[in-house]
Amino acid sequence: MPLLVDDAPALPLDAQGILELAARSMFQLFSSVSQGMFLVDLSGRIVWVNEGYQRFLPDLGFSSLDQFLGRMVEEVIPNTGMRRVLETGNPVLIDLLTNKAGTFVVSRIPLRDDAGSVIGAIGIVLFDHPETTLQPLISKFALLQRDLDDARRELASQRRRSLAVAGDGERRSKYTFASFIGSSPAAAEVKRQARRAAQSTSPVLLLGETGTGKELLAHAIHAASSRASGPFVSVNIAAVPDTLLEAEFFGVAPGAYTGADRKGRDGKFKLADGGTLFLDEIGDMPQSLQAKLLRALQEGEIEPLGSNKLVPFNVRILAATSRDLATLVREGKFREDLFYRLHVLPVRVPPLRVRRGDIPALVEALGEDLALRNGTPPPELLPDAMALLAGQPWRGNIRELRNVLEQAVMRGEGQSIDAAQLERILREAGVEPAAPAPVQDPGHAADAEDESRYLRPLAEQVAELERKAIAATLKAHGGNKLATARQLGISRATLYGRLENPE
Repeated sequence: MPLLVDDAPALPLDAQGILELAARSMFQLFSSVSQGMFLVDLSGRIVWVNEGYQRFLPDLGFSSLDQFLGRMVEEVIPNTGMRRVLETGNPVLIDLLTNKAGTFVVSRIPLRDDAGSVIGAIGIVLFDHPETTLQPLISKFALLQRDLDDARRELASQRRRSLAVAGDGERRSKYTFASFIGSSPAAAEVKRQARRAAQSTSPVLLLGETGTGKELLAHAIHAASSRASGPFVSVNIAAVPDTLLEAEFFGVAPGAYTGADRKGRDGKFKLADGGTLFLDEIGDMPQSLQAKLLRALQEGEIEPLGSNKLVPFNVRILAATSRDLATLVREGKFREDLFYRLHVLPVRVPPLRVRRGDIPALVEALGEDLALRNGTPPPELLPDAMALLAGQPWRGNIRELRNVLEQAVMRGEGQSIDAAQLERILREAGVEPAAPAPVQDPGHAADAEDESRYLRPLAEQVAELERKAIAATLKAHGGNKLATARQLGISRATLYGRLENPE
């Protein structure tokens, strides 16, 4: 059968002609099947846009094609990687691009002349709704990401466990501010104060009930401070016998007493040199040691037991207590001068009962940690169980919450936990369960005060806040007006004026 004229070219094609024909065919194919295409010259200036790409122009902020053409590609397409293709000559076959026009799967291909030099590039939008078009691939990626996150949590957990038993030369903080779970107003405020404290070099005093997370915040403050690369050394004063505290703090000289290590032993001040020393439960420090601690803080040097040599140190002090130090000062059980030395940047950590909106997030985090430690799936709390947790007073705060969850996980037969299981655990611990409370969004948590209190003139609100601040600071300083004025950053005359004319 003879060939029709249209079936074949009239003249034989050389290799160059075949390449040109293939290039035109591929260009037409991409233009027809893609969502849009554009060309840039070697300088990065846009010289051509096909009809498909023009529909993105309004989202990019252009009402006409004339406004778009002739502009540099970075000016009109945010986050583009076209410049790198022009500079390196390397194509980017698949990439995700996100800007104000949306999220796209794109290709960027350099264009070359006969000599192989880059003369421009073509940009191709393959898909403009990848979350729909590439759903199977995105789902697989999300699954891999979850596996990676789980592996990272496991590594972090192993690192925490190894740090817990590490030698003195490997002491580092184990937590950051991200570890303090919660977005309620109370949680956000304490993290704000702690972050500000991290930028200072002054002593920080963490105040609050037991189990609220004071030690965690101490780690976080160190990790965010200029001393983060130095050691973080902590000592729980309540856990060390009074007779051993001095040696624990200041160290022991070689052969200081019978049975002492011939090489001597460094104390916590020496171990923390260049870093942070965290004094937990400072309110339990015996009075006999308070004077020596104060002197060490004032002079910046210590004298190990059995030695006549003064050893300088450079540490930042963080302290914490669940006791009312101001009351202990008034009762003569805590030195007033040491109190003022430590009470420079006080941070009060709120109890769990005033941040109930954080309980769901805390339960999730604690559940994941328990699951990692036990090699089991995270527990699933039914709505009635979560409501029961939200209604409890939590005298032991987060520590008590964790204990209740751990018992429920260990004693439960399934992954789900209901209110009845939690009630049994609470009663066995001698706690009568309180009525369930609705689980609320942290942004509208029950611990946030009634919004109606803001529906008053601003001057009244400021005056009320000022009165409360003065009263609280006076109480903290045992009625000492000079210390109160210093703490509030006002003169004594101003303080006296506020006290005489509270309105």
